[in-house]
Amino acid sequence: MAEIVSFPDAGRSDGLLLRSLHDGVLRLVLNDPPANALSIALLEALTAELDKAGPDADIRVVVIASTGNVFSAGHDLKELTAHRADEDQGAAFFERTFRLCADLMLKIAHLPKPVIAEVDGLATAAGCQLVASCDLAICTDTSTFCTPGVNIGLFCSTPMVAVSRAAHRKQAMEMLLTGETIDASTAKDFGLINRIVPKQYLAQVVSKYAGVIASKSPLTLKIGKEAFYRQLELPVEAAYDYAAKVMVDNMLTQDAQEGIGAFLGKRKPEWKDK
Repeated sequence: MAEIVSFPDAGRSDGLLLRSLHDGVLRLVLNDPPANALSIALLEALTAELDKAGPDADIRVVVIASTGNVFSAGHDLKELTAHRADEDQGAAFFERTFRLCADLMLKIAHLPKPVIAEVDGLATAAGCQLVASCDLAICTDTSTFCTPGVNIGLFCSTPMVAVSRAAHRKQAMEMLLTGETIDASTAKDFGLINRIVPKQYLAQVVSKYAGVIASKSPLTLKIGKEAFYRQLELPVEAAYDYAAKVMVDNMLTQDAQEGIGAFLGKRKPEWKDK
């Protein structure tokens, strides 16, 4: 059975989240080892970066990675426990933490740019939620995943939202009910992961994926990502009606006209983002 990961105090620094931008790909690196816990500070830092990335035309793709041997151990249990001494026994702080985390996951889904999780190491609880919330996830062959809250009397209810939408239903329930750790191969079978690569090639493979995606029309990516998540929640007939309307609107864009013309003319398209 999986155990809740416990780490010594890592301390705080101004570099909780590292940022770099190259060729349209924004890399956000969780930098609070050894746990890379999703503390209030790190959640706020991630949210702020995504808020800025949304309207930034220079950013085409976002990659979320980490330093150390743990992608993210989830919420900072020490930070949460410290607030049990509050007058309300921590209720307000707990609500703030879980709301901020949920808002971050929704922001990833609503961001008009694709988000790729680059996972090397353990992703547990809300860390697994973060992986499941990204549009794509690529991991090393030694990475592991779990939702172990049930082991300490705290069911992973908010991670469940993302995990149950990424993994198959019964596999998601298996993770949630047992709290067991699964390896990279099982995570791929479950639907949490797109690709598994050797550790030494992880950054290279993610960069290749990000580069391919970044070469597409930004407007088309925005249209497609929004449509993908919206149609998932619709009955199949309504989904086709909605998707057909999206296709018509997309066909009327300058980028669709340019892209089709370039394909027929056997040349490289020049996107206008219009």
